Parts: sequence; C-alpha cells; structure tokens
Amino acid sequence: MTHGRGKKAGRGAGLRGGKGNAGLHKHRRMYMIKNMPDHFGRHGFKRPQSIIKKDKTINVGNLEGKFPGKKEIDLTKEGYDKLLGAGKLNSKLKIKVEKASQNAVDKIKEKGGEIKLMDAPTVEQPVAKDVESADKKE
Repeated sequence: MTHGRGKKAGRGAGLRGGKGNAGLHKHRRMYMIKNMPDHFGRHGFKRPQSIIKKDKTINVGNLEGKFPGKKEIDLTKEGYDKLLGAGKLNSKLKIKVEKASQNAVDKIKEKGGEIKLMDAPTVEQPVAKDVESADKKE
C-alpha cells in the first residue's frame, strides 16, 4: 500500500521538509541566515526611466569609416548626440553636433577642421523692473 515509503513519506515532499526554499522563515531559518542573508527584502534603487537619458555617441576615429568621402557631417541628422575623442583623425572635417568632449574638439581643430556645437534652447528670464523708473511713476 505504501510502496516502502512509510505512512506519510510518499505525499509530496513530506520527509524533506518541503520543496525548494520552503521553510526559510520557519524550520530552515538558520540555513537562510548563514547561506542566504540577502534573500529576503528589497535591495537597491531603480531610477525612473523617464529621468534616464543616454546619449548616442560616436568617436572621432570612427567618423571617416562611417561617413567616407564627406567633408561636412551633421551628426544630429545622422542620429548622434555626442562626439567623443577616441581614435585618430586623418582629414579635415566640418562637424555639427549637440555635444562634444574636449578631447574630440582638440583633435578636430588640430587637423584644421571646424566643429559647431548646437546650443540647447535657452529659457528667457523676465527682466527685473528698474527701481528708479518705479519711483518716478509714483
């Protein structure tokens, strides 16, 4: 009747004390404390995705291979946000980009090229009224 397993040993995972991580808060408490101290609870912080913005970058050394024969490159139209300074530049280039590292700017100017950084749109501040003109009106 029991097929050699005793009365209750054949039901599920009875004699083992449960399946998997069962009992970590009860009869396997010391095992959890010793071997898995960080198993329960929350850990770390995840920033909201709406805050995170990753710039799509390209290195100076990749420009000639990516855009062969071009002397003027508008990286914003090509989908790049930032120019970085790794690699060597062999020719004189005119580049238009939103942001660039100082190393990239130096390498382009060293070869006689030009780089135009796109200015972010600025918010105009309201002009403070002159105190003297306010006194004259009164």
